[in-house]
Amino acid sequence: MRQADLPIVDIAPFIHGDAAARAGVGRAFGHAFETTGFAVVVGHGIPERLANDVYETMKRYFAQPLAVKSRDAAPEKTKGRGYLPVGIESVARTLQGETPPDLCEALVFNAPHREGPSARPNIWPAEPPELRGLVEAWRDAILRLTGQLTELSALALDLPQDYFAPWFADPALTLRFVHYPDQAEPPMPGQLRYGAHHDYGGLTILRQDAAPGGLQLADRDGNWFEAGVVPDSFVINVGDLLARWTNERWRSTLHRVSNPDRALTGSSARLSMVAFTAPNEQSEVACLPSCCDAANPPRYEPVKAGAYILSKLQASMDLTARA
Repeated sequence: MRQADLPIVDIAPFIHGDAAARAGVGRAFGHAFETTGFAVVVGHGIPERLANDVYETMKRYFAQPLAVKSRDAAPEKTKGRGYLPVGIESVARTLQGETPPDLCEALVFNAPHREGPSARPNIWPAEPPELRGLVEAWRDAILRLTGQLTELSALALDLPQDYFAPWFADPALTLRFVHYPDQAEPPMPGQLRYGAHHDYGGLTILRQDAAPGGLQLADRDGNWFEAGVVPDSFVINVGDLLARWTNERWRSTLHRVSNPDRALTGSSARLSMVAFTAPNEQSEVACLPSCCDAANPPRYEPVKAGAYILSKLQASMDLTARA
């Protein structure tokens, strides 16, 4: 399969540069999302040592017996926190109806402001003991990056740099650490590590490794391409809510995680670190003023961010039946 030629955007000039430098990065960022819906971001400033420490700690977590990991599962069988075992979700349901369960397991955490009295708290595993501190450090780094990408998005969409601040004062950030086990048995027909889907919210921030059986994305004609891996980078893509917000000026691109070649059985385990960003759950998302006019009116009615994303989560996991 051919590799996609994803745009590589160095955001260091946006973080550290003058107005002209920031504008140049904004143009490159916007062009990536108008054409492919994906960008590879470098120059982000997150220490590689922190990323590696989190990665290695998560490998140790997922190497534990299922009985140990299952202690960290949420009692309400939510997709929004705690441990999710293999077989509990099928993300392609959001597009295709009934599909085989995805061949992955995950550990999920939310931003700290979502742990108040009205929200369910994060579930912190007992082992490895360093996991909580590293996840909290990673969460802080991703929150900073989210703020930078939100400001960059505003420039790219011809808006004031602080335009999105009211929506992202307390963003609905979800951290998802995903382990794709080695496939000792052949998958069922139509079964993937993670089925074809669109992300639901704002920008998705992905840190992936180079193990076989990785991210693939579809072009406008339905052809699939390998995303590839750039060292010390994040793959950023547009979710459905952000595509609605921009009146489809930015693309929410279909993507999936493929199965590894059967010849690689025994050495194909994969680990990804994902952050899903979205506006405050109670905020209303309506077409941005820079993305519509008399010739291009809004295509969608306004929606509440949290309700919209919850409807997608329910479709992928049938939460109403499991809760």
